[in-house]
Amino acid sequence: MRKSHPVRRVVLATAATVSGVVLLLSLKPSSDPASAAAAGAAPSAAAAGQESPQGGTGAAGATTVTGDATQTQYGIVQVRLTVANGRITQAEAVQAPKGGTSDQKTALSVPKLNQEAVAAQSANIDAVSGATYTSNGYKQSLQSALDRMKAQNSSSSSSGSSSGSSSGSSSGAASGSAQAQARTVTGQVAQTQYGPVQVRITVSGGKITEAEAVQAPKGGTSDQKTALSVPKLNQEAVAAGSADIDSVSGATYTSTGYKQSLQSALDQAGG
Repeated sequence: MRKSHPVRRVVLATAATVSGVVLLLSLKPSSDPASAAAAGAAPSAAAAGQESPQGGTGAAGATTVTGDATQTQYGIVQVRLTVANGRITQAEAVQAPKGGTSDQKTALSVPKLNQEAVAAQSANIDAVSGATYTSNGYKQSLQSALDRMKAQNSSSSSSGSSSGSSSGSSSGAASGSAQAQARTVTGQVAQTQYGPVQVRITVSGGKITEAEAVQAPKGGTSDQKTALSVPKLNQEAVAAGSADIDSVSGATYTSTGYKQSLQSALDQAGG
């Protein structure tokens, strides 16, 4: 027999090799590692998308309101509120006295004040013992933030009532007008033997809904007397709806100045 030509053997070997490679490729799975990984990651991403962050939809609709920066003897205090559905859901001091002993007092008082603000839904909260200046500054900034919050709510209600149907707009307008009637009035400064007293009130429907002393005697024993008397005077002003309230025992001068400033605020409000 005649021997095969060497070149022919090479060609046949090459063809066999190529055929083997093609066969192996045809048996390889259709999905490569990258596509398999992508397919495996999809359910995880979908599951993650189903988990809402803390607060859910309500958190998405929340807004923040920052009060005025209030200067105190030991530094600035400024409060920021997170509001959802017309209620305070979170309060924090974005500025507070710091340095020296102020660090300790701030760390002690601010968390308590934050909690009280959320619980009370107003600036009618108790001062923290040992941090009177910080507490007073906090309450003033908190009140200004609340005033802004009320203004925003009133504006939203008015806008919503104008875009509703005839029946819906009537009820919305009534609600908006009721909120629009609420306003804040600050009385004149009353000078006392121990310092100025000034009262700010919120009036709605001809009644006092909130009262606060934006200025009160401070320093020395006045701090204790102010912390003792002002919360009581605020409560009495709201309860009485007038300046005809009792003086707090041991704080006669502060009580007298409070009533004078309260009366001037009522005069401005037409009450």
